[in-house]
Amino acid sequence: MKKVLVPLLVAAMLVLLVSCFLGETPSGDIPADDTSVSDDVQDSLSVEENNEEIEEKEKSTTKKETKTTSEKTTAKKKVTTRKTTSSTKKKTTTKKITSTTKSSISIGKLNALKKGKDYLRMMAFSRKGLIKQLEFEGFSDEECTYAVDHLNADWNEQAVKKAKNYLDTMAFSRDGLIEQLEFEGFTNEQAVYGTDRSGANWNEQAAKKAESYMDMMSFSRDGLITQLEFEGFTSEQAEYGASAVGY
Repeated sequence: MKKVLVPLLVAAMLVLLVSCFLGETPSGDIPADDTSVSDDVQDSLSVEENNEEIEEKEKSTTKKETKTTSEKTTAKKKVTTRKTTSSTKKKTTTKKITSTTKSSISIGKLNALKKGKDYLRMMAFSRKGLIKQLEFEGFSDEECTYAVDHLNADWNEQAVKKAKNYLDTMAFSRDGLIEQLEFEGFTNEQAVYGTDRSGANWNEQAAKKAESYMDMMSFSRDGLITQLEFEGFTSEQAEYGASAVGY
């Protein structure tokens, strides 16, 4: 019996070895462990594929953002360049206009302007009076008019100065001084402005005028009063002047 079992065991062992060598199991079933392994492999592959897809999307998004940022930066540079160019053009245009304006003024006008300033530093003038003086200097009417209108002179203040100058040299009544300033070329409004701001005391002016008349000739009291009234003094001022010289 033992002799029979031994060959059978040997034969069974050989069959097992052959089947293992050929990759088959005696039952022909697929082990459960092999199935779980294949599932894990598939899951890992799908995860890797998903990761790759996410990475590609992130790369494409980053590229788009980079392009957008680059485009915005380029657009800003273009706008800045345009503004700078526009500003430069404006400055250039301003310089050209200024240069053209200066070159359009003749040397005669410029010299008349300088001469007018010199005259106003020395004495008071009305607008008309200064034009006549510059014409006397040989400047044309156009040059004189340009100069006088670009002096920025205050003709009211010039009238005040002229009135004070006259009162320093001789006596005037208020009406007489207004007439004298109008004769100098001031308008009536300028002459009135200058006279009323000259600081004159018209009674004292009547007294000075009476004294100057008495130095030239003899007058009766009534004759002196009449002469003072003719000069523009009021009756009260004329009587004051006559009384001041002894009448």
